[in-house]
Parts: sequence; C-alpha cells; structure tokens
Amino acid sequence: MVTVCYTANMSSAKQPTLISVADYLAGELVSEVKHEYINGVVHAMTGGTNAHSMITANTMRCLGNLLEGSPCREYSSDAKVRVQTSSGTRFYYPDVQVVCKPNAQTDQFQDSPVLIVEVLSPSTRRIDQGEKKDSYLSIGSLQIYVMLEQQSPSATIYLRTDRGFECVVVEGPDAIIELEALDVKLPLSALYRDIVFE
Repeated sequence: MVTVCYTANMSSAKQPTLISVADYLAGELVSEVKHEYINGVVHAMTGGTNAHSMITANTMRCLGNLLEGSPCREYSSDAKVRVQTSSGTRFYYPDVQVVCKPNAQTDQFQDSPVLIVEVLSPSTRRIDQGEKKDSYLSIGSLQIYVMLEQQSPSATIYLRTDRGFECVVVEGPDAIIELEALDVKLPLSALYRDIVFE
C-alpha cells in the first residue's frame, strides 16, 4: 500500500480575520459567549466543571472577606483584564483578579490587577501555564499569579520579587498561600471547601 502525502500551500491557507479592539469590545457587550482576544484574533471560551466553579466561588468569597475595608477588591470572571505588549493587545477573562487601582466602572476591563487566579482545567492547562502566564507576568502591577489544581488541594504561585518572578508550590489542605502584597493569607482548606477529591 502506498500512502501519498500532500503539503498544503501556505499561501492558500486560510488566515484568521483580524478584529479591532473597538469591534471586539462592542461585540462582547451583546455576545452570549465570552471570547478572549489575542492581537486581533478572537477565541470563544468553553465552560468549566462544577468543581471549577466551586473553587472559583470559594476563592472569591475568601478574598472578599479578607479584603473588606481595604482599597482593593476582587473581580469575578465577568471582568476582563487587558494586557498591552509590544506585540499587541490581549484580553483575557481570569477566574479571579484583585485590583487596587481599578479602571472606571464604565470600562469593560481592568488594566492593573495585583493578583490573578486561574483554576486549571484539562482544556486550559497548557494556555494557563504558558501563554497566559507569560502575558500576565508582563503586567507591571501584577504581584501574584496563582494557578489552582482541581484534582487536589495544590497551588502553583508566581510571586514578584526584586529578582523577577519566583515560583512556589504549596500542597495539602493545611497549606496557606501568603499574599504579602495584599497582606492576607489564603488557606487552601477555604479555597477547596466542599470539594470531593477522587
């Protein structure tokens, strides 16, 4: 048996249609599906598991209680973050972000998060640990990026230091995430409340 392979002519490959930032933001106001924006290319977001939703809600609740009375506040995944780099503009919907110097309430995004939290899923792990991490760590205001696992009480944390970002992993229900930039501590037992691990 002979198998014939064809090489696609790259010049005939379909190129994505680029969308302006203004058109993207206008579209998100009326869209029933959230989209992330990467330098003119729009990507639809997928839904998550109940565990993902519970961990996100627990994190929001915990941060909301701890930040009561401070100038900082937590934002849910309905709030976009804008990342501007030399290569272009990106908009993401982090699961949770904390902002101490918020944009105007009429804006559709935040520019200056201090903390970003993503709950990892099989479908988003590669992007959260790669493209998004690199984009988030380029934000001048960001002090902490946290990635929470779903299958076990475990967090991978990138902390800004004088030497750049350093990575720390904390594991186990008794572990605590130290958020010195916000002067709060997040116990994993609170973030994973009511989560059943199989």
